[in-house]
Amino acid sequence: MGEQQAEADWVDGADTARGRAETDWPLRPWLFAALLALAGLAIFLLTDDAHESGPRIAGAAFIAFAAGGFVFTAERGRLLAAAIFSLVTGLVVGGLTWRAVGAGNDIADSGYAVAAGVFACLLAVPLFQADFLQRRMRTDYRDIHYFVWTDAITGAGAFAFFLIAWALIWLLASLFDLVGIPLRDLVQADWFGWVYGGLTLGAGLGTLRNQLKIIGTLQSVVLLVLSILALPLAIAIAVFLGAVVVSGPSVLWNATDSATTVLLSIAIGAYMLANAVLRDRDADMIGGAVLKWSGYALMLGILPLTVFAAISTGVRIDQHGLSPERLWALCSIIVAVAFGLAYFVDALVGVLGSWRDRLRASNLRLGLATALFALFLALPILNVGAISTSDQLARLESGAISLEEFDFSALRWDFGEPGRQALERLAKSERTRVAELAQNTLQLESKPYGSTNLPEREEISQKADLSGLNDETARAVRAFLRDEIILCREGCRVETLRASPEGVLIALMTKAEYGDNPHLLWVAAGSDKAETRRVYDGKLIHEYEGLDGPVEYDGDIELRPFEGQQIFVDGKPASQPFK
Repeated sequence: MGEQQAEADWVDGADTARGRAETDWPLRPWLFAALLALAGLAIFLLTDDAHESGPRIAGAAFIAFAAGGFVFTAERGRLLAAAIFSLVTGLVVGGLTWRAVGAGNDIADSGYAVAAGVFACLLAVPLFQADFLQRRMRTDYRDIHYFVWTDAITGAGAFAFFLIAWALIWLLASLFDLVGIPLRDLVQADWFGWVYGGLTLGAGLGTLRNQLKIIGTLQSVVLLVLSILALPLAIAIAVFLGAVVVSGPSVLWNATDSATTVLLSIAIGAYMLANAVLRDRDADMIGGAVLKWSGYALMLGILPLTVFAAISTGVRIDQHGLSPERLWALCSIIVAVAFGLAYFVDALVGVLGSWRDRLRASNLRLGLATALFALFLALPILNVGAISTSDQLARLESGAISLEEFDFSALRWDFGEPGRQALERLAKSERTRVAELAQNTLQLESKPYGSTNLPEREEISQKADLSGLNDETARAVRAFLRDEIILCREGCRVETLRASPEGVLIALMTKAEYGDNPHLLWVAAGSDKAETRRVYDGKLIHEYEGLDGPVEYDGDIELRPFEGQQIFVDGKPASQPFK
C-alpha cells in the first residue's frame, strides 16, 4: 500500500511540474520583454568600450545568464525559486568570466572553463524545471524529456521571431526614410540593437511559453521528423564499422590524424536521433518497427564511435604529449564514452524488451553526472596548464621529443603562467642550446604566426639576404621575420630606402600572397626588432592599394619625393595621396 501511495505521489509530482509550466500567464510576454530589454541595455552599458575590463564583462555575463535563466524557469506562483536559481547560474558564469578575462594569458584553459560552466548551467535548467531539487532521483524522466525539448523549441522560435522583428524594423526604417523621418539613425544606434533584441526575444519567448500545450504537440512532430533520419544514420554507421572490420586496424590509424571531432560529432548525432526515437515513454514511440530498431542500432553504435575517438585522441597525446586543448578533449571523450558504454550495456541487457526503460533511466543519471562533471571542470580545481607543462618537460627530459622539435612557444602562450615559469627556468638552464631557444622565445613580443617551432622560424628568416645591412639593423629585421615567417616562406628580398640617425626605412618584397609589396619596415636606432612602418617623418605612408597590376617582385626599388594632395577629415588623412 505504501509503495502504491509513493508511486501515486510521484505521478502527481510529474503532473504538477508539467501542469504548472503549461499554465497560461497573460503577463508573461510583457514581463519577459521588459526584463530582457533592460538586460540588453545593461549589457550594452557594461560592454561599450569595456576593452578587457574583467568586472564589466563579468557583469554583462552575469546579467545575460541570470535574465536568460529566469525567462526559461519563471512560472506563475514560482518566481522566487526561479529568481534564486537564475542568480546562481548568473554568478557561476559571471565569476568564471571574471576569472578568464582578469587572468588573461595566465590561465591556459579560461575559455574552456567558461564553456564548461555554461554547459553545466544549461543542463541544470531542465532539471530545475522538473523539480529535481525536491524529488532528486525520483524525478520523472518524462518531465525532463518534456522540458529539454520545449526549451529547445521555444528558444528556437523566439530567435526566429527576433530575426523577423529585425527585418520588419529595417523595412520600416526604409519606409520612413521616404518621408524624411530618421528612424534608421535610431535603428543603427548600438544601444537600440541591444534593447530591441532583448525586447523581441522576451516577447517571443513569453508568448511561446504560454502555448506549451500546443508546443507539446509540435514537439511530437519535431521528434517524428528527426527520427526518420535514424535509419540512414544507422546504416552509415554500420557501413563504417564494417569497413573497419574488413580493412583491419589500418583504416582506423589512417583516420586518426583529425578523426576525433568527426567521430564525436557523429556520436552526438546518433545520441540525439536515438532519443528522438526513444521518446519519453513506449506509447509515444511511433513509426513502426523499422524506426524503433534503427534507434536501437544507433544506441549500440555510439560506443564504438566514442572508443575510436578515444583512440584517436590517445594517438595524438602519445605523439605530442599533453596540452590544455588535448586535456579538455580527453574530458569530452570521458563523457562520450560513459554515454556510449551505458547505452551499449542497457541495450544488450534489455534486448528482450526492457532496453527502453533502462535507457531512459540512464539518461537521467548521465545528465546529472555530466552537469556535475562540467561544473567541476569549470571551477579552478584542476590546473590543466600545470599538468600539460609537467608532461611536456618530462618528454623533453626523457628524450621522447628532440630539442629542435620541442614547442617552446606553446609554453609561453598556450600553457598559462605555469608554462611561462617553466620557460623562464629553461632560459637559465646549464644546457646552452636549451637556454638559447628559451631566451629567444621569451624575446618574442607576440605569438608567432604559423609554425611555433623556433628552429624552423630561424631557418625561414635566414632566407632573406641582409648582407647590405649593418649587424644591428640585420638582427632587428631577423627578429621581425621570425615573427612573420609567412613573408619569407616563399622567398623575400630586402632593400634600404633611407637611413638616418633616427633609424632605417626598409622595403621588404615578398613572393607570399600575405602582406603588401613593398612591405615597409622601420628599424629605430638601438631597436631590437623592426616594425611595420605606417608613419614616417609625420606623414602617412599608405599601403599601395589600387595600383594598376601587382608590384613586380624583382623590380627596381627606389624612394622618390612626392608632391600632391590628400583628403583630410578632422585633421587626419582620409585618402591616398593624389595629384
